[in-house]
Amino acid sequence: MLRSVRDEIVEVVNKLFVFTDNQNWDGLRMEVFTNQVEFDMSSLGGVKATLTSAEICEMWETGFIGVDHINHLAGNYIIHIDDNTANVLAYATATHYKESATLGKTREFVGTYDIGLINEGSDWRIWQFKYNVKFITGNADLI
Repeated sequence: MLRSVRDEIVEVVNKLFVFTDNQNWDGLRMEVFTNQVEFDMSSLGGVKATLTSAEICEMWETGFIGVDHINHLAGNYIIHIDDNTANVLAYATATHYKESATLGKTREFVGTYDIGLINEGSDWRIWQFKYNVKFITGNADLI
């Protein structure tokens, strides 16, 4: 089946969220991220740095310890394509569920992502990642 460049880009962005939800770290490293990523989650107090895909996955894997379920819902993609690069603005919510939490079992992050992709041959990969939190609801610490 013939797919458009836009379809290929959307699929990589969707894999970012689905693979994260399923904690498919190998998939993120091999199918989603470039080896080096300009990574910015400073809106949550996190790092703004160039990280390897392995470092990002290790950080997320550690951060999700004790979280029973993760669910991202993304859309409202605005995509700008320029030859072998693309920029995607995506709206997304991330819901985290922890059965043992006593002050509420969920927390929800609402915000946008600025995602830069590059095509190095035949596949699109994310090389820039910035999360812009708008607000957090629920039990933010899942305690």
